[in-house]
Amino acid sequence: MRAQIVKLLLKIFAALPLWAAHACGAALGMLLAVLPNSLRRVAAINLAICFPELDAPARRRLLRRHLIETGKTFTEMGAMWYWPMPRLLSTMRAVSGMDSVDTAQRRGRGVILASPHLGAWEMAGLYVSVRFPMTSLYRPPRLRALEQLSRTARARFGARLVPTDVSGVRALYQALGRGEVLGILPDQNPEPGSGVFAPFFGIPAYTMVLIARLARKTGAALFVTYAERLPHGQGYHLRFREAPAEFAAAMPEQAVAIMNQLIETCVREQPAQYQWNYKRFRIQPEGRSPLY
Repeated sequence: MRAQIVKLLLKIFAALPLWAAHACGAALGMLLAVLPNSLRRVAAINLAICFPELDAPARRRLLRRHLIETGKTFTEMGAMWYWPMPRLLSTMRAVSGMDSVDTAQRRGRGVILASPHLGAWEMAGLYVSVRFPMTSLYRPPRLRALEQLSRTARARFGARLVPTDVSGVRALYQALGRGEVLGILPDQNPEPGSGVFAPFFGIPAYTMVLIARLARKTGAALFVTYAERLPHGQGYHLRFREAPAEFAAAMPEQAVAIMNQLIETCVREQPAQYQWNYKRFRIQPEGRSPLY
């Protein structure tokens, strides 16, 4: 029943122009800002530990802006999952750094795009899948009844989705061997034993080592990418930031630290658009108190 309601809402939002869908998302976010809920609670904790330099009123303002952007993340999903390619791509108002991605891809060693939960990450993946042969690591949604819809939506412009298991990792290496592009969400908590702790906003964050190992073994270039959500439903600005040359040769712990720093730099550019309501620091080093 819950999945059917979500599907109905997404179809309703897909019938709206983007500015109207974002306006609905902003209204939803304002409700989240005033009503007690777990999204607001987790986001408030994360903002307090990641932005200690802000005073309480400034953090409250950032929290409110973040929840508004969270609402837009949901309501824009109708466009992401249902709009045809020409209409969806017309919302991409600017692209920065694509020339560097083109240059790296022509080297033939492949490109890894780390797309954190910043801005419209669904839009980033869809846009890139039109431009390049792309393989994306895929984790099923919590609502399993939405899995077929989400898979179809994310693959409809040409992306190949692979699971987060041994077969999926093998497919990632094979794609890089063909000089293709990978899309991976780098800021999800990995399974125990598949990550290391590295600073993120000065806090130990348990982070996947898969990206570092892929780059070290293949020599693939790493870019952090995100689609900035422009105000008033104007569309999106896709940005690519290349990791320094030493990333590919670095040992996993050092490489993960480099990647997290690059992600942090991007988040600081659009702090309200990051998914602060996710328990990013749920796993902590032994001996440290839980944060949530």
